[in-house]
Amino acid sequence: MSRKSRGFGAEKSLSPEEQQAKINEVRKIIGPIADKYPVLCSDESISRYLRARNWHTKKASKMLVESVKWRLEYKPEKIVWEDVAREAETGKLYRANFCDKLGRPVLIMRPGFQNSSSTEGQIKYLVYCMENAIMNLNPDREQMVWLIDFQGWTMGSVSVKVTRETANVLQNHYPERLGLAILYNPPKVFESFWTVVKPFLEPKTYKKVRFAYSNDPQSQKIMEALFDINKLDSSFGGRNRVGFDYEAFGQLMRADDKKKSDLMNSGCSVPTDHLLVASQSSQSESLTSDHCSDDSDNELDEATSTLEDVDEKVPGLKLGYDDVPKSEAAMAKQVQ
Repeated sequence: MSRKSRGFGAEKSLSPEEQQAKINEVRKIIGPIADKYPVLCSDESISRYLRARNWHTKKASKMLVESVKWRLEYKPEKIVWEDVAREAETGKLYRANFCDKLGRPVLIMRPGFQNSSSTEGQIKYLVYCMENAIMNLNPDREQMVWLIDFQGWTMGSVSVKVTRETANVLQNHYPERLGLAILYNPPKVFESFWTVVKPFLEPKTYKKVRFAYSNDPQSQKIMEALFDINKLDSSFGGRNRVGFDYEAFGQLMRADDKKKSDLMNSGCSVPTDHLLVASQSSQSESLTSDHCSDDSDNELDEATSTLEDVDEKVPGLKLGYDDVPKSEAAMAKQVQ
């Protein structure tokens, strides 16, 4: 059997009833873990892991169990602004103060503005921004958009080690959180780096990556169809020339940290999974004590050892009208 046939293959389309049956099967496979960590093992969360593994229950189960272990060890909900403020100084990564026209939060990335050689520090800040974006998702959304600006980028801007670890964290512990990634104005030399990066990306991730260029009229029309042009940063073809304000962003993050802390201290439980950080934080004491439990560790290790995972690669795509809301895409096509 080929490696591809063991992996993702063609994406499955299941009825709501079939999806629920898969979710129930995963819950059965992971056993008591689902009861111990109800938020991480909610229907919404399990569904994302299933979609990431094309509804293969054993692969999704292993992936979910590994994420539970990672969250217990890494404790992403405990990271606060003061822990990562130094990494944020240049505006290399931050949550924009606007959403796209589908209501998805936007993370702006500028790898050319790298200001740190610490892999640990860069990954911690990435996790902090991911958790913050998830906390700020609208109730009816579970995905975000990344806008990646290549201004100032060189081959030395990002290490392969950091890139590999970034892909590992995002794909394995934040499945189906990415709706679209737009690589804006990547230089010619980026092609060599992209060749190295592609093997780290899974099909589900790779298919969401698009290339856009400021000198390409179609790219600009589609950017206008995706975003409010008055709010979009001028470096992406928008009219907003304010740019990144470190002090203002720090104030916003401190306010969000307080909101998260209040939820943790109140012990309230958020019923839906779109506020994963707040929901997880409400169980922080339970998670910490469980992590110190030999029984809990054994259950996680046993579940991991009996499950299998997969890794595959697919070709990439250019930004197109399929990436925008249908009504906006129709309008954009009319002005061609």
